[in-house]
Amino acid sequence: MTQQPQAPSKPAAQQPDDAIYAQIAEELGVKPWQVKAAVDLLDGGSTVPFIARYRKEATGTLDDGQLRDLEERLRYLRELADRRRAVLEAIEAQGQLTPELKKAILAADTKSRLEDIYLPFKSKRRTKAQIAREAGLEPLADALVKRPELDPEREAAKYLNPEHAIGDAAGALAGARAILVERVAQDPDLAATLRERLWTQGRMVSRVKKGKEADGQKFADYFDFTQAPAGMPSHRVLALLRGEKDGVLELDLAEADPADDDALAASRARYESAVARFLGVAHRGRPADAWLMQTAQVAWKSRVLARLTADLRGRMFAAAEDEAVRVFAANLRDVLLAAPAGNRPTLGLDPGLRTGVKVAVVDGTGKVVATDTVYPHAPARKWDEALASLVKLARQHAVELVAIGNGTASRETDKLAAELIKLLPDVDRKPQKLVVSEAGASVYSASALAAAELPGMDVSLRGAVSIARRLQDPLAELVKIDPKSIGVGQYQHDVTASKLDRSLDAVVEDCVNAVGVDVNTASPALLSRVAGVGPLLSENIVAYRNENGPFGKRSDLKKVPRLGAKAFEQCAGFLRITGGAEPLDASSVHPESYAVARKILVAAGTAPASSLDPRDFVDDAFGLPTVTDILAELDKPGRDPRPAFTTAAFSEGIEKISDLKPGMVLEGTVTNVAAFGAFVDVGVHQDGLVHVSALSNRFVSDPREVVKSGQVVRVKVLEADPDRKRISLTLRLDDEPGPRGQAPRGTGAGGQRPTGSSAGSAKAPDSRRGGPAAAKQGERTAGGGQGGRNGGGRNPGAAGGSGGRGSAPQAAPANTAMAEALRRAGLGK
Repeated sequence: MTQQPQAPSKPAAQQPDDAIYAQIAEELGVKPWQVKAAVDLLDGGSTVPFIARYRKEATGTLDDGQLRDLEERLRYLRELADRRRAVLEAIEAQGQLTPELKKAILAADTKSRLEDIYLPFKSKRRTKAQIAREAGLEPLADALVKRPELDPEREAAKYLNPEHAIGDAAGALAGARAILVERVAQDPDLAATLRERLWTQGRMVSRVKKGKEADGQKFADYFDFTQAPAGMPSHRVLALLRGEKDGVLELDLAEADPADDDALAASRARYESAVARFLGVAHRGRPADAWLMQTAQVAWKSRVLARLTADLRGRMFAAAEDEAVRVFAANLRDVLLAAPAGNRPTLGLDPGLRTGVKVAVVDGTGKVVATDTVYPHAPARKWDEALASLVKLARQHAVELVAIGNGTASRETDKLAAELIKLLPDVDRKPQKLVVSEAGASVYSASALAAAELPGMDVSLRGAVSIARRLQDPLAELVKIDPKSIGVGQYQHDVTASKLDRSLDAVVEDCVNAVGVDVNTASPALLSRVAGVGPLLSENIVAYRNENGPFGKRSDLKKVPRLGAKAFEQCAGFLRITGGAEPLDASSVHPESYAVARKILVAAGTAPASSLDPRDFVDDAFGLPTVTDILAELDKPGRDPRPAFTTAAFSEGIEKISDLKPGMVLEGTVTNVAAFGAFVDVGVHQDGLVHVSALSNRFVSDPREVVKSGQVVRVKVLEADPDRKRISLTLRLDDEPGPRGQAPRGTGAGGQRPTGSSAGSAKAPDSRRGGPAAAKQGERTAGGGQGGRNGGGRNPGAAGGSGGRGSAPQAAPANTAMAEALRRAGLGK
């Protein structure tokens, strides 16, 4: 388990100054004083969930999203400040720091701009230009630039230097050219200007390597591809880079579309002219003009374009990485906050063929009460024996839910569960069966955490336990798994690991604290995600609980070893104690606010807390935002922010891709949302793709505006290709399937350019191949981020994805005990 994210480290010399506060404030659309207050709290050891929930007055009600953005931006600007200081010291040590240069360095607002300025001063190996300078050729270069009327050959003959191997005019001119080329390549202003032009007007070109056509079919859409770098979707950038890394694609950056020779030549000439203008030269028929113009061409082709290509590839990757991390984080949030089925006895089935179906029964608290392995499928085919065992377990433990993993043999095991339910006609409440994601189950089963939680249990059975528990409470179970193994990412293996980990850890922390944690039942993994706790204190809390029994009140947490005043301040409001001596301990009201909460309850009497005016309770210690939150909590104590539990109903007889026919309308569950669309599980063991252009009748810039992971939706089948395992779906139920490879014929008015299209680029794959009907291989296979148990294979969805009908009753909220306790204490209504 990773440590909780910490505040970005402060620069060695001082905290960020007012200019940094102002910059972040402008970017976030808030006031500088709000930023300063948040930074002070972060630097003081406060966590984002604590600040967002319990320090609203201090920050002017900045929410957790704003605080996370602030924290990330602060990290960047502090790193920039550290680097700026190092650059200043390095140049000063060389004795070359002029007032103008210092001013430029202090004004650099990005790391790339700072590195552009520093480039000429970096310690590096001896270059051709440096060797030429040592040979005394820099005056020759300057003379030809300033006086093009000079004859290059005659002027160069004056600079022969046998000692430095300059034996003829050609050698002297080559050295002079190297000096001018390096001068061009190292100028930060020229680089900035041409970089932006190339970003918007250039073309990223991709071609398949010779002999890789067959092996690289998943990148087929990029075998002959060109598009401007600016605005290229993140999944496409990452697919191109992965194709190059896998040795399938060759990437290049051209000044214009290479298919248009005239346009390419004209564009290249414009860049070369820009370099010539920088040198101050032009072709006017003077003796040195031809040599100088050729020098500009060489500088552009050999140095500047190569440098800008590397810069823009880095820029493309950075933007794509940011988007991929954002998509992953958003999907992870949706999965973690999926509706829990509640504290109901659950039978978990981990499907398998040869190795059998692993069975685990957990009671309402998640405790394992029985395990077994049955062999209903081939090759054993012990169907009746398996049913008999399951019926016995279901009756013995009053099972209410059957959770079926979505891996191999899932559909066959779903039939087994259906027959099980039919064989239980005399129970008060027939169990409900649901298919849930197995993503990460194998990772958990083999982990040290699983071994500690389920000692002595076979590794294969632990997966069934996890499947059952994640239906009861997805958040409590999924926090035990590395977020990257939950399988809802996009190109997660292609982005910077530390950046992804930091983002996903923040999401997990925010989700856990938004829901709250029962300190007397939570696992160490769940407790470790509570603000201010972390792995060490979570183990100490559980150890104290095991030794001394359940916590009777929040203040008892102070007795836990190493849980000091600061940690208690951070975590107390997020840890719940139900049925304890203090009713308010079961709420999200922080202990520091109990006095004002009791004052509110006394004033409320028998009236609803929502009928009170929060301004009546504001004092020097507690402002309006805090009082408003307390009133909302007392009105609906301990409310769970997660949605009500619902499930999708799979259509009978639809079990494999070949059963799907164009025009079918089905119910399914969104399993993953990517930049190019959403994947939906319709019960055939292969998720279908709803392309972004088929999500709505209006323009959709972000698929998550329309759908979220775990959401139950109705979709229409546009195309089903069993051979290539592709399913194209649409949420626009009035769409009619078109011929293969063409976009559907829809009546909606919101048609949009498919995400692959590029204005002015006939080679963009989506514009060639159509919209959602394409279900592009380059987007699905190369970058769909689909995952099975370990993040690969079938695309998983939120727990409680599909299989049942209608809506299961929402589990009784944990706040009921607190509400009753408040009434008994005479403090509630």
